Amino acid sequence: MFRTRRALADGREILYFDARAVARDAVDGRDLPAVATRSQRRFDPLLGEWVVVAAHRQTRTFLPPADQCPLCPSRPGRPTEVPESDYQVVVLENRFASLATDVDRDVPTAAPGNPLAERRPGLGRCEVVCFTSEHDRDFAQLDRDRTRLVVDVWAERTAELSALEGVEHVFCFENHGEEIGVTLDHPHGQVYAYPFVPPRVERVLTSARRHRAATGRGLFADVLAAERSGPRVVAADEHWTAFVPAAARWPYEVQLFPTRQVPDLPALDDAERDALAEVYLDLLGRFAHRFDTPMPYIASWNQAPVHEGREEWWLHLQLFSLRRAPGKLKYLAGSESGMGAFITDTDPEDVAEQLRAVTW
Repeated sequence: MFRTRRALADGREILYFDARAVARDAVDGRDLPAVATRSQRRFDPLLGEWVVVAAHRQTRTFLPPADQCPLCPSRPGRPTEVPESDYQVVVLENRFASLATDVDRDVPTAAPGNPLAERRPGLGRCEVVCFTSEHDRDFAQLDRDRTRLVVDVWAERTAELSALEGVEHVFCFENHGEEIGVTLDHPHGQVYAYPFVPPRVERVLTSARRHRAATGRGLFADVLAAERSGPRVVAADEHWTAFVPAAARWPYEVQLFPTRQVPDLPALDDAERDALAEVYLDLLGRFAHRFDTPMPYIASWNQAPVHEGREEWWLHLQLFSLRRAPGKLKYLAGSESGMGAFITDTDPEDVAEQLRAVTW
């Protein structure tokens, strides 16, 4: 993998990733105003969680027509976020970032009127990962070599962002489909470098530590061993196992675990990355062909925190969709949104059987 680091007109970084050496010397000639990220994070004393406040994102680009897509390559008379006329995989700092590295690291304060709600600058980094220069392709339509390149990019960005001062967790993800809330149609994902450990990771680590204290065994290993021999496996090989979790929250949900315990994507070896490219495309294909139209989905990589719990953690992917039936979505209404108590509309064993039966 070859990486070329360049700068956009407003000073943001753009990185080109190629399978072979390519000259990447196009210059961004746009007249862009300086980026102003005014985010902050506030502590919720009732839930014990951080909330990022990023009101400046209200003006971000929203579903432009294809010929105005900012993530397509530049062409004469139509400069975009990517100055080159073509690319394989590109990573760039988000112009409308929720978190940024160039923030004032001042002494923590409190939200107006509430001394319990600690307030800190929105330290971190938000990146956009463009999987291909072709606007009308989905990730499921990429070939194996491009998918492997994306895997290497995820790993590279995780390693580099983990080394930034103040970063506690790196999250690679893809939102796919307008129903999910995607604001740009171009095939892309994102990477967030958080200044805190996100709530889901905190809860899972707490459960893993509780399980080890009670049994002397690893929670992730026990879950994987049980599911690998159970009725909910969707796909498996020497290196990976994909299964519908026994207590799935989403109508269609798959978790993907490597056979070997590793804390994060950079820790995967070449054989595991090769196999991941195959099984990930297989899973996305099943989601794309389960119904007459592709399912909207979120692909969420659960990696270990940068500093804590790494010896306990086991890298895994959550791939899930809000679609419960043709033309019907699962809305997070009162129970889910108000109380965080999920009520699922599908049976996990039936979902696994349906996904195994998908052909294309």
